[in-house]
Amino acid sequence: MDAIQKIKDLRDELSRHNYLYYVQDRPEISDYEFDMKLKELQQLEAAHPELYDPNSPSVRVGGAVTKKFETVSHEHRMYSLENSYSRQDLEDWEKRIERSLGTNGLEFVCELKYDGASISLTYEHGRLMRAVTRGDGMQGDDVTNNVRTIKSVPLVLKGEGYPDRFDIRGEIILPLEGFAQMNQERIEEGEDPYMNPRNTASGSLKLQDSAEVAKRPLECLLYNLAGNALGIATQMEGLEKARAWGFKVPETAAFCSSLDEVLAYADHWEKNRHQLPYEIDGVVVKVNNLAQQEELGYTAKSPRWAMAYKFKAEQAETLLREIVYQVGRTGAITPVANLEPVLLAGTTVKRASLHNADQIAKLDIRVGDVVYVEKGGEIIPKITGVDFSKRSPASEPTTYISECPECGTSLIRKEGEAQHYCPNTYGCPPQITGRIQHFISRKAMDIEGLGSETVELLFKEGLIENYADLYELTREQVLPLERMAEKSAENLVRGVENSKEIPFERVLFALGIRYVGETVAKKLAREFKSVEALKQADAERLVAVDEIGSRIAESVVEFFNNDKNIEIIERLRSYGLQLEIPEDQLTQMGTAFKGMTFVVSGVFETIGRNELKKLIEDNSGKVSSSISSKTTYLVAGDKMGPSKKEKADKLGVPIISESEFLKMVE
Repeated sequence: MDAIQKIKDLRDELSRHNYLYYVQDRPEISDYEFDMKLKELQQLEAAHPELYDPNSPSVRVGGAVTKKFETVSHEHRMYSLENSYSRQDLEDWEKRIERSLGTNGLEFVCELKYDGASISLTYEHGRLMRAVTRGDGMQGDDVTNNVRTIKSVPLVLKGEGYPDRFDIRGEIILPLEGFAQMNQERIEEGEDPYMNPRNTASGSLKLQDSAEVAKRPLECLLYNLAGNALGIATQMEGLEKARAWGFKVPETAAFCSSLDEVLAYADHWEKNRHQLPYEIDGVVVKVNNLAQQEELGYTAKSPRWAMAYKFKAEQAETLLREIVYQVGRTGAITPVANLEPVLLAGTTVKRASLHNADQIAKLDIRVGDVVYVEKGGEIIPKITGVDFSKRSPASEPTTYISECPECGTSLIRKEGEAQHYCPNTYGCPPQITGRIQHFISRKAMDIEGLGSETVELLFKEGLIENYADLYELTREQVLPLERMAEKSAENLVRGVENSKEIPFERVLFALGIRYVGETVAKKLAREFKSVEALKQADAERLVAVDEIGSRIAESVVEFFNNDKNIEIIERLRSYGLQLEIPEDQLTQMGTAFKGMTFVVSGVFETIGRNELKKLIEDNSGKVSSSISSKTTYLVAGDKMGPSKKEKADKLGVPIISESEFLKMVE
């Protein structure tokens, strides 16, 4: 079989298995078998770049980097929904639209109101062309590269009968199980957990590296077709056709012939929403007949033919027993209320977030109060108010702590910040163990055989006080620890030793400099090449680095001005950690493209797109996904989109060929 046919067959087969697994929830092959077929496809595509297809199943793993998201106008405006909260609200709405249509007895379709990030997908001839966020309804951000990684979004449609061009609207959501798993990993790595699934899903769409988006268990639930000559007569027919074309359209949608049936549907899901794998905050009621929808039209903000029925926030009353204060890795203080256990949203709640001193003062929350607790997607519930009628006459206002509960140091609160901090960075136990737990985390030093609990134990036993101490641990020292067998001790010591091979950019991230996350660490490592050069940089030099702001710059300078940090870094150097980019890598890196920004488009003959981009970055250049007045060159391959050429010509951006680019590298 020739390569062209083999690639086509593999793409068809993998697309089918993606659909069965992520949309139908009935896989036919194991994950291993799928991965092997995907690997085979990737190898064939790498050997035949001329067969590149943006809708190949191989793009699901991501890899495209978007520095700035292009703003795109919606061909069909995305409206928001009017909200209702009672039967009366719905009855009033029904009467309004009946009067407008001059008819009685409407038919409706009810759907769940998914709590996520709205998205509009555009398809042409059955292939995904573009994905755009809601934005202001008139225009949004082009997040196509990121949405292509979401497994439940069909890249090529199934079946037949779909319009040549149409939009379909839906919601990007993060299922609760996946959200919990992501937060477990964050906590194990010493990072603060994400606040709620909705914000995390929305934030995922704006990540610059689509490979990072691909790691997140996002889903896309679709609910509305938009376009011309769609060939459908009702909302329900649209949902059924979308499902047949391969979209993930939940089976929970229901046809209702009366408002009583609508309210029964809403009541059912308000009681049973916790059985769903994702969050909802209500139901959406739509007039089923599309001709009637068109006649009813829109207000300035909302369709007249649809209404959101919002569930009441789930609330419970309980007693606030005490307020405790937790200290994070950075020294941030978080007040938490310990409560009389109460059943809320299907789970027993014992704690609730109080956020900060301002929130406590605003609500006048006191120990002994009967408080209202709500659960709205947060990691732990929040207190939203106090039942003052039940407050004891002997109650006293809450005085926010002035000293760290762990080490007794006086707290500070910087101007413009909501939280108090403990400044005892190197003497406060939770800060010490928190930094070490961050250092060993998967995305940092990834030390096998060493977890958060073991770090706590090593610190408690006086064996470590900072992350440099890890490199002096011996098998004999850790063997007597609780639950530490001989094999475990050997694995721990070996894991520490193996971490000396971790590259400089990850070591820099592991140091735990405030505001220096994984991406910033990579950027600083590429710019300065060594920790020594970074140490010498002042704030002005740091801010000159692309995307490094004053807050990050000040934090880096402050870190390297601390003698304790310098001492620890020198110890890490003596143990053999990678504190610079090795010579052999440096020789491959140049400065030929320093200060230049490239846009790469099309298919190339002698070099792959990713390899071409790496050549730009290795020569100190910047790769961007969109053309602007700051673009230095557009590197054009075969099948480059005409819009990019048109924009480059309009802005006067030079267009160079693959061979011209390679000559520049030479």
